[in-house]
Amino acid sequence: MLMNLFKFKGGVKPPSNKLQSNHLPIAQAPMPSRLVVPLHQSIGGTPQPIVAAGDHVLKGQKIGEADGWISAAVHAPTSGTVLEVAMHVRPHPSGLDSLCVVIEPDGKDEWITRTPIDHKAAAPADVFHHLQQCGIVGLGGAGFPAHGKLTPSKGVAMDELIINGAECEPFITCDDLLMRERADEVVRGIAVFRDLLQPKRVLIGIEDNKPEAIAAMQAAVDAQNEPFSVVAVPTLYPAGGAKQLIRVLTGKEVPGSMRSTADMGVQVFNVGTAYSAWRAVAHGEPLISRILTITGNVHAPRNYEVLIGTPMGELLALAQPHPDTDGILMGGPMMGFLVPNPQVPVVKTTNCLIAHDDRLFPPKAPEMPCIRCGSCAQVCPHELQPFEMYWFSRAKNFGKTQEYNIFDCIECGCCSYVCPSRIPLVQYFRFAKSEIWAREREKNAADAAKSRFEFKQVREEREKAEKAEKLAKAAAAQAAKKAAEAAAAANTENATAPTAETVTTPAVADPAAAAVNPEKEAKRATIEAAMARAKAQREAVQPKNTESLTPEQQKAAAEIEARRVAAHLIEPEPVASAPASEKPE
Repeated sequence: MLMNLFKFKGGVKPPSNKLQSNHLPIAQAPMPSRLVVPLHQSIGGTPQPIVAAGDHVLKGQKIGEADGWISAAVHAPTSGTVLEVAMHVRPHPSGLDSLCVVIEPDGKDEWITRTPIDHKAAAPADVFHHLQQCGIVGLGGAGFPAHGKLTPSKGVAMDELIINGAECEPFITCDDLLMRERADEVVRGIAVFRDLLQPKRVLIGIEDNKPEAIAAMQAAVDAQNEPFSVVAVPTLYPAGGAKQLIRVLTGKEVPGSMRSTADMGVQVFNVGTAYSAWRAVAHGEPLISRILTITGNVHAPRNYEVLIGTPMGELLALAQPHPDTDGILMGGPMMGFLVPNPQVPVVKTTNCLIAHDDRLFPPKAPEMPCIRCGSCAQVCPHELQPFEMYWFSRAKNFGKTQEYNIFDCIECGCCSYVCPSRIPLVQYFRFAKSEIWAREREKNAADAAKSRFEFKQVREEREKAEKAEKLAKAAAAQAAKKAAEAAAAANTENATAPTAETVTTPAVADPAAAAVNPEKEAKRATIEAAMARAKAQREAVQPKNTESLTPEQQKAAAEIEARRVAAHLIEPEPVASAPASEKPE
């Protein structure tokens, strides 16, 4: 479809290297010797294992329960026996371990009972739950749970639903082959998204270097009589980025600080996500496999449909790598990374494996000082200033990197690609981000500890006040009881006293005044109790063995006693009243 397109700033045109792997149809990868299925394969909470070693599982059986709303379940890719639930290396630049379920296939590939859902008749919340339980996440790279993105933004009408078929990264052709061979199911998945989001229009963006995919998608749209627009966008890296594709197709400029494009009335999904969502809705199939490209330094590059959890080394062997292959690059050459070892498993976001060697990817010459040429700023698609972020990252001045909006960087690698000084800029930015995140975690932990300490202090003060209040009430009750007993005794005396005409009893002007005031008695009792405690404290701190002190020692002790009285640490000794015979007249 012809429509007015827009441009985004920056971008580069690296060699595509797509022809090597896009001339053969998708093949089915053989069953691996064992499957190592990481539980954490998406943005959000880590699913909790619900199987244990020795359990027999079926294909599609849930083995990890979603942890919260932004999380997705994980399933067994085939039937077999759970060998262990243990820590294994995950496909991540850090090379750290994560909790995985290791399954030994039994060769039967026996499915669970699959339950499809009628998304048109069911409530949207039920469809979201179904997609979450089927483990549907974004297959374009980030791995965000699909049901979370399908929830409409409150108060913002959905203008455009964009389906991302750009696939701008060099070497990767899995989305290209998916659209060529399974366009019908991709379009049906797009229709599911359309029915849930109710956008005003649906745009399918595909780079113009994929004419076969464009034709196949247009034919599927026409066959299903859907009002979707298949748009050929110019080939320019990184046109496949969500914000860049939004800019090209709609002209909307997404702010760098905005994380959810739904707030602008637009949402973006990968074509692979639409396909897997359709399989989950129409056939009840969870996400247990995906299409990925195997290419690079190999004899037979090709696209394969692969079970999640398959070791990458076994997959690379299918493409017959050359003897000088020295590693596996997961993802494209611009944003990908070398995996720690060949036993690292395929996950839901694995879209490409590139056999690495020095001929295909020559080692970079030594890093040279930055000459501030500005080339990196010219190609940055987010209009950042990478050379400034580089200086402050290198100096570990992370506050200044944030002032230059380092978290707006999508790590596309354009700046490193054009840098004449061969500075690995993206690596510096990743380092700065990780340090900032680490410090934020430490600060949050310290703030949490401070909050707990302050809460403890408040609780202790409250408990002291409650205890004092209880003591005061008890003292008041005791005083009231004594007052009542005294009043009763007085009444008894008055009742039994002899009456005589010669004895005159003074009249009580106000009978209420003769009654004992319980409140005053309670205060008096509280004061007496406090005086008794003070006396006990004073006696407890009285100096011992002072009978044989010298006059100097007695004087020093007296001075200390006077200072303690002046500081209100103890009560002063009461002054004894002089005998009557010694009182002055």
